[in-house]
Amino acid sequence: MPEGDTVLRTARHLHTALADRVLTRSDLRVPRFATADLTGRTVLDVTSRGKHLLTRIEGGLTLHSHLRMDGAWRVYAPGERWRGGPAHQIRAVLANADHTAVGYRLPVLELLRTRDEEKVVGHLGPDLLGPDWNPDIALRNLLSDPVRPLGEALLDQRNLAGIGNVYKAELCFLARATPWLPVGDLAAPTAARLITTARQLLETNRDRPIRTTTGTASPGRPTRERLWVYGRAHRPCLRCGTPIRAADQDGRPTYWCPCCQSGPQAN
Repeated sequence: MPEGDTVLRTARHLHTALADRVLTRSDLRVPRFATADLTGRTVLDVTSRGKHLLTRIEGGLTLHSHLRMDGAWRVYAPGERWRGGPAHQIRAVLANADHTAVGYRLPVLELLRTRDEEKVVGHLGPDLLGPDWNPDIALRNLLSDPVRPLGEALLDQRNLAGIGNVYKAELCFLARATPWLPVGDLAAPTAARLITTARQLLETNRDRPIRTTTGTASPGRPTRERLWVYGRAHRPCLRCGTPIRAADQDGRPTYWCPCCQSGPQAN
């Protein structure tokens, strides 16, 4: 599932393949931009902002994409078979003499003026993996609505950018609070520590092919031991042995340990 660490790795991969090279092919398979032709332009850089990808192109243009739940970019060598999904799922193709970048299942794909990037990312809070990271602002944003459930506040990219559903569940577990706990009920030291932990987790995982929050990332260890609670419904808690519970929160599945995490529970 793409979260801030995954998106940063994707940006780096795309930057390595595309930056400072002239496009020999461009194909944007969305109706609004289907006639746009970027061939002959040089890609200047590819960067991430929270969970957004910004591919900046010569002539003051930016290709903005967002992976949401299951979008992906794949990079292929000349002649290599494209294996990211069936052809009808392809939304973008950017190629140069050495590499072809293919965007699959991209729910957001738009071409805009680079000077207008703030229109699509200006609403974001401090980026956990970005140069604008500011823990004080992130903490203030997170606590700005005291009655809001912690899980919803963590997922709101206007508070801090880069947290998705996996990290939401894991951070709540590490804070020993359910995702439904009003953020105003968090003790001040716990809230500050949560912000610090969020940064540490994404920084630790940004260079790892296998995401872990438990510290267990060895290929020989079971996948279910790499995360504390996410995706572990009905399995024993790695800390206390109580079966992990799962419920819907704001349209997404969330997971928690009813013993280790205090506060309001889901019905």
